[in-house]
Amino acid sequence: MAAKQSVVQKSRIETKLCILNLGIVPYEEAFELQKKMARCRIEGEIGDHLLLLEHPPVITVGRNARLANILADSQFLEKEGISVLQTDRGGDVTYHGPGQLVGYPILNLKKMRPDVQWYVSQLEESIIETLQNFSIPATRVKGLRGGLGGGL
Repeated sequence: MAAKQSVVQKSRIETKLCILNLGIVPYEEAFELQKKMARCRIEGEIGDHLLLLEHPPVITVGRNARLANILADSQFLEKEGISVLQTDRGGDVTYHGPGQLVGYPILNLKKMRPDVQWYVSQLEESIIETLQNFSIPATRVKGLRGGLGGGL
């Protein structure tokens, strides 16, 4: 019986990826850096990158979200030093904070496969496999994107 191939083995693409570990970066600063790097990537001035970082406590509110979806009241958020920021990204309400590793890929998807749904699915599967390799239970939630694990 053949061993199960990981998503990385199944979709192997030879490419160079520059990984930048940036430490703790405020959300707004990281977002501006991503936009600048995306413009440079489109112009061919830089190659593919993966930004790895953490954010100070922040709740981002995507363009499809409602403030009512924030479950904590403003007094709690202020006491805990958690800022709330509107973003032009999709999605709902998302918390980011210290200890939570965030990865922002800046890639030319056309080199891989010009299908964003495929890419997001592959990314999600690789996150789930990585968590499982560290004995962190991870699974998909039907109708939602993002590898979830460890009691999240």
